[in-house]
Amino acid sequence: MKCNSAYIKKMIAGFVLLFSIVLSGCNQYSERKQDAEASSSDKIVRIGYQKNCPLVILKSLGTLEKQLEKKGVKVEWKEFQAGPALLEALNAGSVDFGRTGDSPPIFAQAADSPIVYVAAGYSKFKGSGILVPKESTIQSLNDLKGKKIGFAKGSSSHYLLVKALEKAGLEYGDITPAYLQPGDARVAFEQGNIDAWVVWDPFASDTELNSEARMLVNGEGLTSDRDFFIANANYAKSNKEILNTIVDQVQESSEWANSHHEELVSMLAPLLKIDENSIEMAVKRREYGVDPLSDEIMKEQQEKADTFYQLKIIPKEIVVKDALLD
Repeated sequence: MKCNSAYIKKMIAGFVLLFSIVLSGCNQYSERKQDAEASSSDKIVRIGYQKNCPLVILKSLGTLEKQLEKKGVKVEWKEFQAGPALLEALNAGSVDFGRTGDSPPIFAQAADSPIVYVAAGYSKFKGSGILVPKESTIQSLNDLKGKKIGFAKGSSSHYLLVKALEKAGLEYGDITPAYLQPGDARVAFEQGNIDAWVVWDPFASDTELNSEARMLVNGEGLTSDRDFFIANANYAKSNKEILNTIVDQVQESSEWANSHHEELVSMLAPLLKIDENSIEMAVKRREYGVDPLSDEIMKEQQEKADTFYQLKIIPKEIVVKDALLD
């Protein structure tokens, strides 16, 4: 009996141990399931931005987070150095929403990227133009014939230059293009290796004030030079309400920027590492704001796309309206 009693005790202990292991495993599984469910219910919108864009103002003010928190949505900001890299992230689905200049979306659409236009920014043509040295003999657009001109290929500056040459009755072949990003172009301009430079603010204002430059012409009558707010197509289809909230907040932060120049300059100067005088000049000749995607705006964008196709910069013709959300 003692032997049987000892055996029974061992059996009971074994069952207790086994039960505790199973119970522990069930609890862990339940906890993991709850964590997964909580994680899946937490929505995150990933926003791509550049330092010199309206979204950096919105990010700095922190108002978007407060509005989306009410909807159970968190904001994740991702910085990009240029529009093309941001569009690549939208294409890959690692970013849901972002802002670029007018040219990158055209290249993305020509590459069949799943992007959609959400809204447009106000025209900023006053801060984009053709710079020449102050003592240059270039006094009019006609004087650009035979000159070496720096600009970023496929950018808003590229389009501005094409339209400026057309206005002067010149052909694209009448100038020598120097395809340079702003940093390299600034060096080439200061060293006299290019005769003119087509660029946008705050690079333009900084060069005007600090590198003995004058603006030959700005973009008036040549280009609207707008920002565009873009989303990943798959994200946009099921998150229109979130996108509407973002656009509304961009507009509110833009209105703040237009009425708080001093604070805006103090905000942007350290971010861009450009002196406050240059930032102030850029801010004063720009109005921030959001426009709906009207037929007129999409027509402007279509003209840019057609121009890039004619110049063989994009591989095929596109219809920009095909990239509208609806």
